[in-house]
Formats: sequence, structure tokens, C-alpha cells
Amino acid sequence: MGKWKWEGFTKEGKKIKGEQEAKDERELRKALRGQGVRPTRVHPPSILEIDLAAVLAEKGFTKPFGQKELTGFTRQLAIMINSGVPILQALEILFKQEKNGTLKAAVKKIAEDVGSGSSLSDAMAKHKGFDKLYCNLVKAGEVGGILDKILDKLSKFMERQEKVKSQVKGALTYPGIVTIVGGGVIYVMLVFVVPKFTSILEESGQEIPQITQIVVYASDFLRDYTIYMIPGLIVSLMLFLRWKKSKDGKPLWDKFVMKVPLFGDLIIKGNLSSFTRTLSTMLSAGVALIDSLDICGETIDNSVIAKDIALVRQQITEGKTLAEPLSHIKYFPVMVSQMIKVGEATGNMDDMLEKVADLFEEEVNNIISVLSKLIEPFILVFLGGIVAVVLVAMYLPIFLSAGAQSD
Repeated sequence: MGKWKWEGFTKEGKKIKGEQEAKDERELRKALRGQGVRPTRVHPPSILEIDLAAVLAEKGFTKPFGQKELTGFTRQLAIMINSGVPILQALEILFKQEKNGTLKAAVKKIAEDVGSGSSLSDAMAKHKGFDKLYCNLVKAGEVGGILDKILDKLSKFMERQEKVKSQVKGALTYPGIVTIVGGGVIYVMLVFVVPKFTSILEESGQEIPQITQIVVYASDFLRDYTIYMIPGLIVSLMLFLRWKKSKDGKPLWDKFVMKVPLFGDLIIKGNLSSFTRTLSTMLSAGVALIDSLDICGETIDNSVIAKDIALVRQQITEGKTLAEPLSHIKYFPVMVSQMIKVGEATGNMDDMLEKVADLFEEEVNNIISVLSKLIEPFILVFLGGIVAVVLVAMYLPIFLSAGAQSD
């Protein structure tokens, strides 16, 4: 992809020249003929003018765009459409300024499809990064003539999701770093420091205490089997991750993590927050409740909760209200189901669901705060305890020997 220079004649015979972006000469000539220009000479872009990111994206060599890039794209598209910029022109502007190669290539193809008469939602649905929720909301915005408002809601919705994810990652980052560094220190002590003490003790010929013997065994084990343990751990981790994503393994794992103290509550409240906010956004956009629940089920990562939402959807098709089947789910708070019941009665379901989502988000923040306060000191005490045991085990024989000699 790059800017081609060209020269040609209009239908009136006037000689003109210019520049235009195109993938190859064939695409350029086709585009010029569509503009009523008969090209006579074309000059390919120089190597400095080629958009390397777009080329790599078209060849499949770049990583997919994530939630962060999509949120920025959505926010800017909403602002431009709200300002009265035509969709095609807005997409062209976003294409030129986009830095992510994969999203840049997707925006280009979306613009081409829209220019050919396709709707924006249908054009987006062809690309992997735009999920069912995103495309259905865009479609609702197009049908209702409120695309700018829907895109604005969508960008705020994704920003909230990204905020919750970053909070969870931030809460686990420091403990993770401490664990890795502490584990490395303990490994170095056992593999490199302990053997030196062991040789000194063996030369002295004195009796080795039980605690020292245990540390020596651990040192010998790590020194002899680390070369086998590393590939073994890697293979085990790969097999576990594969099982965790499998059809049989995922429900078992999801059910297990939901029962883990604090972490399980975080998983449940996080998924329910995502569910209620997604449902609120869908309903406020005018999407039917049944269709909204269908899409919500696909956006939930936990298979157990997704299955329960599918059962809720089925019961609603049988004539029940939303609050009734939700009240039978054990992990769904009674107060929340009552709030939804009030929302149904007053006709303000989307507003009530948004309040419920805010409530769940607040609880998620509280759980993260508690976890941060509990995990950090626990890890420090645990790792510090191991280091202390190793040091005591190594110096204890020396102290005992010094005491025996003084007697």
C-alpha cells in the first residue's frame, strides 16, 4: 500500500495528474477509470512511501488489534459522525492516522465495502476484531439514526471494561513480580550457596541437624533435576492451558474458580458486571431483550455463568420476566434481582441495569482492594520465611559446633 503518482486525461480531453493510494497498478487504474480518468502513465510509490504496517497486516504478519485500539477508533468515529463528517470520509481519516497495522487494514476494507453500498455493521462483521455485540449495536444505531450516540455509548462501555481489567492486572502485578524475584533468590541460594556450606559441614564431620538435612536434599534435587523440571513444567503448563480451553475442561475449571475464596467472588461479580452493563447498553440501543441476552451469553467468559444466562433466555421465551429466573440463580444477589424487577415494572430496565452494573463494579473494586492488602504481605511473609529457614539451616550446625567447643 502506498501513494502512486499518475498522469492521464479526463473525458473532456484535459490533461491532469495526481497521487492516489492503491495496493497495485491494477487497483489504481480501476479507481481512476471509476473517476472518469484515462491514465497514460503511472509511477509506483518509492520504498519510503510504502505503508509497511498495512503491507504486513495484509500478509497476516501483524498481531490482531485489541480492546484498547478498538476503543480509541470507536471514540474518534463517534466524534466525527456527531460533527457531521460523512462515514466514508471519517473512515478515510481514521485509516490515515491509525498506527495498528491490523486495524488499519480492517478500516481500509470496511471503507471499501461501505463505498460499494454495504452497511457499516455488515462491513465490520467481516473482520475478527469486531464481535457480535459491537456489530449489533452499530446496526441498531444505523437503523435508529443514532449511530453517533451508539458509538459514544459503545466507547464508554469498552473503556469501563478496560478499566476493570487494568485494575485486576494492576492488583496482581506487584505480587507477581515479588514472587518471581523472591523465587529466583531462593533458587540461587539453594543451588549455589547451600552446596558451599554443605562441603564445609562434610569436612568438619559433625552431625547434621534434621532441618539442615532437609534443605540439603532440596538443594541436591534442584541441582540435579532442574534441567528436566523446566521442560516438564512448560509441557505441563501447555497441557493444562489446552485442557482449560477444551469443551470438557473449561466448565470444570470455571466451576472450580468460582468456589475459590475471594477470587471466586471476583470472577462472579466481574462477569455479572459485564453482563448487566452489556444488557443495559443493548436495551438502550433498542435491541430486543431475547437478542440482547443471546449476545450477552457470548460475551461472558465464564461458561457456567454463560450457561445460566442461556437458561434465563429460554425461560423468558416461555413467558417469564427477567427478574424471575435471575432470582433462582444462587450467586445472583437478591437485592439486584429486586432492582431489576422494579426496572421492569417502571419501564426503565436499561437505566436500572446500568445502576446494577455500577454496583457490581464497586464491589469488584472492593474485592481487588482486599486482595491487594492480603496477597502482598502473605507473599512477603511466605518468601521471607523460606529464606529464613534456609539461613537458619545453614548456620545452625556452625552455632552448635561453636557451642560444643565452648563446653
